[in-house]
Amino acid sequence: MKGLNSKSTIGIVGLGYVGFPLAKAFLSSGINVIGFDIDESKTKMISRGVSPLSKLVDKNIKGAIQKKTFFVTSRFNEVKKCDSIIICVPTPLNNYHQPDLSYVQGSLKSIIKHISRDTLICLESTTYPGTSREIVKPLIEAEGYKVGKDIFLGYSPEREDPGNKLYSIENTPKVISGYSKKCLNMVKSVYSLICENVVPVSSLEAAELCKLIENIQRSVNIGLMNELRLFAEQADINLFEVIDAASTKPFGFTPYYPGPGVGGHCIPIDPFYLTFKAKEYGVHTRFIELAGEVNESMPDYVIRRVSQELNNIKKCFSNSKILCVGLSYKKNIGDCRESPSMDIFNKLIKNGSTVDYHDPHVPVFPKMRKYNFKAKSIDLTKSKLSSYDIVLVNTLHDNIDVEFLYDNSELIVDSSGSIRTHIEDSHNKVVVI
Repeated sequence: MKGLNSKSTIGIVGLGYVGFPLAKAFLSSGINVIGFDIDESKTKMISRGVSPLSKLVDKNIKGAIQKKTFFVTSRFNEVKKCDSIIICVPTPLNNYHQPDLSYVQGSLKSIIKHISRDTLICLESTTYPGTSREIVKPLIEAEGYKVGKDIFLGYSPEREDPGNKLYSIENTPKVISGYSKKCLNMVKSVYSLICENVVPVSSLEAAELCKLIENIQRSVNIGLMNELRLFAEQADINLFEVIDAASTKPFGFTPYYPGPGVGGHCIPIDPFYLTFKAKEYGVHTRFIELAGEVNESMPDYVIRRVSQELNNIKKCFSNSKILCVGLSYKKNIGDCRESPSMDIFNKLIKNGSTVDYHDPHVPVFPKMRKYNFKAKSIDLTKSKLSSYDIVLVNTLHDNIDVEFLYDNSELIVDSSGSIRTHIEDSHNKVVVI
């Protein structure tokens, strides 16, 4: 068994929101990294020192490329140079809300052709319990290797939080697991190079379920608040005020807030990975599925409330002009994966409105699987803001001038509940939904 250390070479498969920061963490610790991605435009971009996440030159990455401590490629024959391989590829849902593991399987098939004995393969992609043992292990052993003897297998769920300035890969506790004790020791030796605290668990399945539970908890609690907002609307109660008041209790209550829906690659997707696997055991995860249904219904709720506010000013969708503020799924980042804001943008257009958007983190509307609008973020000016019937706030970034937005807008509909923390609505311009 190889002993992994600072002279080892780590291979990272998938250079997106998980893999790229992970590569940077290893490089910062003085470890050689080979990055793999099937998207050649991405590998060329990174090879020029440009971050695939911000589209800006990353001086640290550029320096690592020049020093040849970081090599980026779409050719998997370079796998033979790696002491360990960490897989960070997408695990989306298909059109039937079932797990799509094609990226994981495709990566493994490409890796296994070139791998050397005594190499560690560790999966970080979010998935259901049993994936490593039931899918990854057989693919490795189909090539004649014995897992735990020839090739070492581990699973460590990613805990990436884009935009979080307090917690990074280095100071976030890292859950790890291995197929065997030797495998676990290998996984520990890798992540101990960059993580201050590693947390071993007893099995691959425990680590796989850990990731799902973390995000299911958030999904269920957000779903609860989204459902309560429907009651609060009918009862004419300010739910945000109630949550703030309940938060003063120093024990037994954790605040979660309603919003236009849930986005990103975790909360809208991870719960369905567990509901899929649960059916294998005859378990119907009704609570989890209901939360998903409630959260998925929120964009339609926002559209209904916008329609009501248009009616109040004697307007209908077909002759309205609306500005959407915020396109990404959370503040201070440009990640639009599964963003409810994009769904709302699409629904407004389908209803006949003239729609623009402002998002300083998303200068051009990204081409997505569901959407392909040729739109660009507009600049906020007095004349432009005053021309909109409604300014709809879905994601309020810190670098948006809220006072300017408020002073120059006719009517603001806030689906995020964010504006209330910035201004006092003395002119009754803001409707929090």
